[in-house]
Amino acid sequence: MPRILLVEDEAAIAETVVYALRADGLAVSHCLSAGDALRLAGTEGFDLAILDVGLPDMGGFALCRELRRERDLPVIFLTAQAAEADRVLGLEIGADDYVAKPFSLRELVARVRVVLRRTQAPAPEGFRCVAGFEHDTEGHRIRYRGRVLDLTRYEYGLLAQLLHRPGAVLSRAQLMDRVWGDALDSGDRTIDTHIKTLRAKLRTVDADTPDPIRTHRGLGYSLVVD
Repeated sequence: MPRILLVEDEAAIAETVVYALRADGLAVSHCLSAGDALRLAGTEGFDLAILDVGLPDMGGFALCRELRRERDLPVIFLTAQAAEADRVLGLEIGADDYVAKPFSLRELVARVRVVLRRTQAPAPEGFRCVAGFEHDTEGHRIRYRGRVLDLTRYEYGLLAQLLHRPGAVLSRAQLMDRVWGDALDSGDRTIDTHIKTLRAKLRTVDADTPDPIRTHRGLGYSLVVD
């Protein structure tokens, strides 16, 4: 289910927009201010943002720039101003669409669906998306929260195995066999050490989200998907 971030300080407008989007099968989180939106976006992932241009603590255009520092988030602007200069500015900073108030809820929902179809193209062959990770299996690259991870050979191998079977518990023996292969001088401590460095690299990207790699004592490791 696509997740929408709505940032609108007029409660009456926000209530009707949230109702219309949810009725169309979309998950919506509403914030009254830019500050609340930035805090929420720092801990949760969204597929599209609907931003009011005239927010009390930060303009919608500035908020758009902040939200896009870490990832290319699609944005639709809402505004009470229909001036051409405002529409042009919004589009110049990368808005995917621009809706002037008052607007039709049916039209807004339709515009949201159009942007989602355009920006959520099916993943190409060899490309896998799981729990905030994007795995380019052909290019041997993994992104986390939109950022490419700088991984060693064994860190990449470990994470790739966990991504291949999200939620499944992989024992140290399984990981050793699949990642280290014929490196007979390696053992359980080697796996634990690489998991530790891998977790550290994930925290540098997102320190607020709970650790996506779960330790199962006496069993092994799994990738959290809940």
